[in-house]
Amino acid sequence: MALKAHEVAELNELLMSCTNTINSMGIFLNQVQCQELKGILQKQLAAHIQDYNMKVDWIEKGSSTQKLAVPSMPTPSSGGTHKLPQAVTPNPGMTSFDDRAIATSYLLTLKRAGREYAWATFETDNPQLRALFEDAFTVASHHAFEVGEYMAKKGYYPSEEATTTYVNKVAQTYEPIRELAGVH
Repeated sequence: MALKAHEVAELNELLMSCTNTINSMGIFLNQVQCQELKGILQKQLAAHIQDYNMKVDWIEKGSSTQKLAVPSMPTPSSGGTHKLPQAVTPNPGMTSFDDRAIATSYLLTLKRAGREYAWATFETDNPQLRALFEDAFTVASHHAFEVGEYMAKKGYYPSEEATTTYVNKVAQTYEPIRELAGVH
């Protein structure tokens, strides 16, 4: 099945995004101080390279024989080890990244990439290419979860559980309906 013009355009945008991510990760790996964060980056870089190469195959050959390696969802942390939120101030004169800036930049890159893959999936007619984009979305989601957990643990990404009062208010807004037969 030949690629359509809009699929090639999606691949081009995603390849530029991959190039940016891989280049940024190279800089991050040279500047990161925290060994835990370095391990996350090293582990995840391999998936970005595989994803990039598969998209190059699609542009050059109109297909790829590889299947993207999708990691399993990381186990959530217990929630009890998170530090209090650490204040941050933007620095327009920054000449290198600290670990927080690396983690923040990478997390935002993963979130953006996930949205791009989701959008590209809906715009793609080729079933195999669509499956690649779906898998790449899942990779971005799982990677972002792992980085977000790291950031929360370090106090770089504040979050808290919703109060029971708030959950109950939202829950009272919606009532279930009977499901229709044949729903799949």
